[in-house]
Amino acid sequence: MHLTQPRIAPLTDDALTPAQRDALAPLSAPGRPALNIFRTLAHAPEALTAFLAWGGYVLSKKNALAPREREIVILRTGYLCGSGYEWTQHVEIGKRAGLTDADIEALKSDDANWAPADAALITACDELHERQFVSDATWAALKAHFTDKQCMDVVFTAGQYTQVSMMLNSFGVQLDAGQSLDPDLDQR
Repeated sequence: MHLTQPRIAPLTDDALTPAQRDALAPLSAPGRPALNIFRTLAHAPEALTAFLAWGGYVLSKKNALAPREREIVILRTGYLCGSGYEWTQHVEIGKRAGLTDADIEALKSDDANWAPADAALITACDELHERQFVSDATWAALKAHFTDKQCMDVVFTAGQYTQVSMMLNSFGVQLDAGQSLDPDLDQR
């Protein structure tokens, strides 16, 4: 993680304005408070609401990528951006989507032996991170396995999680209670 303390602290329940409380309402339940990312973004409740709408698309079945494919894109992007918070949240989500521990570890490497469809996703993430553009060769590799809509969703997902990583890293959002940071993302 880039910062060991938050620059913008997550809001506590007693500090919430009515607008902030409304923005956080769909994200918490009795005994399960909203995550630090959302409690931090609640400082700007209108932005949080808009963020949730777009993020809801990326994480929903409206995204044409299968959950496993989506999590490959999210985890690779989060790792490239050095976002310990994003990585930590999505490791468990990725496992539920079908990624193995070995897959997750391999997402941190450039020399993993991926199936061609997975390799195309990872290369697209790398290019988007490095150049904000998918090359013709990588686009062709994606198109060999994915529809136009799925290719668009690769870019949408990588873009969303690049933005998420920028916010998490810049605001200093810390891990939620009970989570441990992957040592490969410590002070990246």
